[in-house]
Amino acid sequence: MPLDKQAEAFLKQLEEAGGPPINTLAPEVARQAMAQTAAFRGEPDPVAEIVDRNIPGPRGEIPVRIYTPEGSGPFPAVVYFHGGGWVVGDLETVHTICTMLAHRAHAVVVSVDYRLAPEHKFPAAVDDAYAATEWVAAHAQELHADPTRLAVAGDSAGGNLTAVVSLLARDRKGPKLCGQVMFFPVTDASMQTASYRENAENYFLTQDMMAWFFNHYVNDPSEANDVRLSPMKVVDASGLPPAFVATAEFDPLRDEGEAYAEMLRRAGNSVTGKRYDGMIHDFILFCGIMDRAKDAINDAVAFLHQVFQTTTTTA
Repeated sequence: MPLDKQAEAFLKQLEEAGGPPINTLAPEVARQAMAQTAAFRGEPDPVAEIVDRNIPGPRGEIPVRIYTPEGSGPFPAVVYFHGGGWVVGDLETVHTICTMLAHRAHAVVVSVDYRLAPEHKFPAAVDDAYAATEWVAAHAQELHADPTRLAVAGDSAGGNLTAVVSLLARDRKGPKLCGQVMFFPVTDASMQTASYRENAENYFLTQDMMAWFFNHYVNDPSEANDVRLSPMKVVDASGLPPAFVATAEFDPLRDEGEAYAEMLRRAGNSVTGKRYDGMIHDFILFCGIMDRAKDAINDAVAFLHQVFQTTTTTA
């Protein structure tokens, strides 16, 4: 399909603004540049309560933001990991998305401000993401949440963390997850797919930007084979929670997201995969200017309703 008109207008606006590509900036400057996209994120959905707090982590406290929907619990729970290549992004980046998930899925959402690279390299983000998921499971009663209806979710690098946390929870006999939502996930650090070649530049996320993110995040190129960085490398993909995998047509990460969904499916897992034709990487961040962003979030909400209901039925 041709590029979506709203995505095209967004890309044109970025081009006219004339800012330097993220991969030419120092990480702290890139984080400021990311913050300037706030005007595109749209209005948050109404929720009963939003609380910022710190929880224990493997190397100090982890900031989280807790969204509680209207009504009386116990609610399902979603642990959310923001995107940004493990280098940029924060709780504000996904604030609107988290309110939408909390309100529309009627779930407590815990958004995790995991440590960023290059100050904290791989696997710091993984360690924080998994620790936060354990904490939510252990403190479900305090959160007015049901620990038997716990899902993980994230976009881009956060989609990567979602996949990895699901694998770790299975292998470590950790929290039992009822679902995983991956928007445009990083699943293979090799950067060798056709979609990397087709969408190397001009569509928001570029091949050069991904190389910049990886270079800041990893300690050594050999880590590309670690399943905590490249979950596509896992030998056994069975026994994982039901998955929703969203991909975008004009995205370097399209093919690896779809390959991961197919690998999960072949291993016997329940998978809902959807490609959003005409769209660019991480378009869900831009609910204020892209109608398809709301569509994708509503699709994820429908998936969450299904897994939460299934878990309730079989509990």
